[in-house]
Amino acid sequence: MLVLPLPRKWALFPQELWSRGFQKALPLLVGIRVKYLGMENLPEGGAIIACKHESTWEITVFQGLLKDPAMVLKEEIRNIPLFGWYVRKLKMIGVDRSAGSRALRGMLKAAKNAANEGRKLVIFPEGTRNTSESNAEFQSGVYGLYGTLKLPVVPVAINAAKLWPHKSFLRHPGTIYMEFLPPIEPGLSKQEFMQTLASQIADTSAKLRDMAFENKSNAS
Repeated sequence: MLVLPLPRKWALFPQELWSRGFQKALPLLVGIRVKYLGMENLPEGGAIIACKHESTWEITVFQGLLKDPAMVLKEEIRNIPLFGWYVRKLKMIGVDRSAGSRALRGMLKAAKNAANEGRKLVIFPEGTRNTSESNAEFQSGVYGLYGTLKLPVVPVAINAAKLWPHKSFLRHPGTIYMEFLPPIEPGLSKQEFMQTLASQIADTSAKLRDMAFENKSNAS
């Protein structure tokens, strides 16, 4: 935490280095490779990245994949001594889910500030980790960002739970795929937006799920 007293731009480097190094180490440590699809769908400038949440893996990716992302996290993380101070230094967005509408207003204010700085926002619309075999109902916070900020939303599908099970120490060799889908442009109603986002993420995640062990099968 030596970067805490330094200017914020110096605090960005450790998270980028850790994120990229972690992904490169996975094949050696647990036999997991990582592949990114659809990177061309990431627009220039501000955007909202809405990623399916299946495991702890996906919260390690965006710091090295995007330039200075503003991730929407549980407020408890920002309150952890030392680490939480670093998260605050990075201007990550905390959400206290017990605070109701007040939490949503706080998130929108912080998100607007981040968007004005040209940062991409990262949110896990399910609100909590969910296995790849089922699809949890998306929380309304993602529409709050979409409707308020008038930014495109990039749906992100993954298959991480196949190889990185929730509540398990086991890691299965294979390939984690993360696919960035074409942006959903501003202007849809809440119902249209939520249905489009959920169906695109669910359908693509189902496809990626079947690809998790393809390379392993071909090698045997």
